[in-house]
Amino acid sequence: MLETPAIRRGAPEVAVGGAALDAAVRWVHVSDSAGVARLLDGGELLLTTGAGWPDDPRLLREFAARLSGVGVAGIVLELGARHPSIPDAVTEVCAQEGLALIALTREVKFVAVTEAVHHALIAAQTAALRERQHLHELFTALSLQGAPADVIVAETSRAIGSPVVLENLAGELIAAEYLGQSVSQTLARRSLADRVPVGARGSRWGMLLALPGPETAAGRLTVLEQGATALAFGCIADGGDQEWSLLAQRAVIDDLLGARFADAADIDARLRAGGFELRGRRCHGLVARGTTSIGELAYRARQAGFAVVAARAGEDDVALLSARPAVELDDATVLRIAAGDRAVFLGPPAEDVLGLLASLRAARDLADSDRAEEGARVRRVGDRPLERLVATLRDDHRLHEHSLRMLAPLVRYDEERRGDLLDVLGALLAHPGNRSAAATASHLSRSVFYQRLTLIGDLLGADLDDGETLAALHLALLARRRTAASG
Repeated sequence: MLETPAIRRGAPEVAVGGAALDAAVRWVHVSDSAGVARLLDGGELLLTTGAGWPDDPRLLREFAARLSGVGVAGIVLELGARHPSIPDAVTEVCAQEGLALIALTREVKFVAVTEAVHHALIAAQTAALRERQHLHELFTALSLQGAPADVIVAETSRAIGSPVVLENLAGELIAAEYLGQSVSQTLARRSLADRVPVGARGSRWGMLLALPGPETAAGRLTVLEQGATALAFGCIADGGDQEWSLLAQRAVIDDLLGARFADAADIDARLRAGGFELRGRRCHGLVARGTTSIGELAYRARQAGFAVVAARAGEDDVALLSARPAVELDDATVLRIAAGDRAVFLGPPAEDVLGLLASLRAARDLADSDRAEEGARVRRVGDRPLERLVATLRDDHRLHEHSLRMLAPLVRYDEERRGDLLDVLGALLAHPGNRSAAATASHLSRSVFYQRLTLIGDLLGADLDDGETLAALHLALLARRRTAASG
C-alpha cells in the first residue's frame, strides 16, 4: 500500500517497519477517534490525523495497545499542527507489538487514499476469483480426462509456483514435481510444507504437500485443495490408491534404467522416500521373463523380507530388491518372488544407486542374451563372468569396437544373404562342448549345422575349437546383443 501514488504523495516515513510491513491489508478505515478500536475487525489500515487522540502518554499507550489487540494491519498518521511528530508512547507500543507505523509528512486527501487502496483490493479479489475459476476448470478437465496422479501433481506445482509432493499415509513418495530444484533437498524439506489431505467418502489415501514459495492470486491452500480433489476423483475411478504405488515405482525404474538423473543422491532420496533403503542392505536388480501381476510380485517380495520397487518394462517384469544381509536370496526364494513358472535373471549385489543401476542393467542384458527354454529357472549374472564383464564395460567404446571388428564378416554375410550365421554362432557358444545340443537349439540338422560352422570359421579366419577364440567371440556377441537391446 505504501507504493500507491496516493500515499506516496504524502511523503511517507516508516517509524516502525521491518516484518510489520508484511501485514496483509484487508481494508482501509479513516478515524481520529480514540475509541476507534471497538469499530474494527482486524486487518484494517487506519488513516488518521490523531485529532481525537489523548495527550496523556499512558492513555496513548493503552490506545495503541487496543489497536494492536484487535489486529489492525497498521497505523498511518498524517502529521500536522496537532501532532508535528508521532507521539513517543505510540511508537514504543507499535515497536513492542510489531505493528506497522507510518507518518505522512505532507497533507493528502484520505478519500483518494481510500479509493486507491480499495480499488487495489477489489482488483486483487477479482483476479483471485478469475484464477480460482481457471483452476477449477483446469482440475475439472484433468479429472474428466482421467489424468494420472503425476500429471495432476505437476499441474498443481506449476499453478502454485513451488515443488509439490504426493505421499501416501505411510509418508512414502508417490509422485512429485520439483520445478528444477534438488530432489534430495526438496524431499528433506517436506516438514516445512503446507499440507492438504487427499481422500473421499470417509477414506483418506494420502497427503498433498507444497513447499514454501510465492503467494498466488488464488491462494496456495486453494490450489492445493483443487489438486487434492482431482487426485481423489482419480483415486475413486481407479478403485483405490494401489495405482499410485505402481505409478511411483514405475517412474523410479524408468528414470534409473534411462539414467535420467543428474545426481545419484536424487534417486537415493526417492527410493528412501518410498521405503527402499540402500545403506547397509544387500540389493539386487531382478528381471522375470513375461508379465504377471506386479502387485503379486511386490507382495511376495515383502513376504520374503525384501523392500521392493517393481514395474513392467516391455514384455518383462523388473524389480529392485533390498534386504538386510542376513535375508537369504536362494533360487527357491527368487522363484517364489517371481510368482510364476518363468525364467528369472538376477543381477549382482549392490550397495548404492550406481551399483543398483549396474545390477539391473546386467540382469536385463542376461535376460536379453538368454533365449533358451522357458520354465522356472534362475540365472545369476554373478555365475556368468562374461555377462558381468560386458555389463561392467557396457559404455566402453573399446568393447563395441571389439564386437564390430570380430563379427563384421558374419554381419555382412547375414545382411547380404539373409543368413543365420550369428544365430548359429550363438547356439555354439551357448552349448560349448556339445555341438549336437547346439544344432538342436539352432533348429538345424547336424550336417547343415557343421557346414555353417565351417563357413563361419572360413569367414572369420578363426579356429572354432580354440578356447581363446571362442571366448573372444562370446564377448563380441554378448556386446552386440546388449547394444541391440539398448538401442
